[in-house]
Amino acid sequence: MPVQSKKAFALRLDPALYAAIERLASAELRSANAEIEILLREALSRRGVSVKQSDAPKRGRPPKKES
Repeated sequence: MPVQSKKAFALRLDPALYAAIERLASAELRSANAEIEILLREALSRRGVSVKQSDAPKRGRPPKKES
């Protein structure tokens, strides 16, 4: 079985908070999970906590190459 590159855990949120996150994620064309991760990174950055991006391979379509 492949090793998971991200930590999975249960997160209980107020339904209104989750709905707001889903709306924001939809507007940014992201999943709610990706939006939560971005919001957490922004909040940590504002508090002066630097979090290095992992070296895990990115999912999705690779970027276009300039010709």
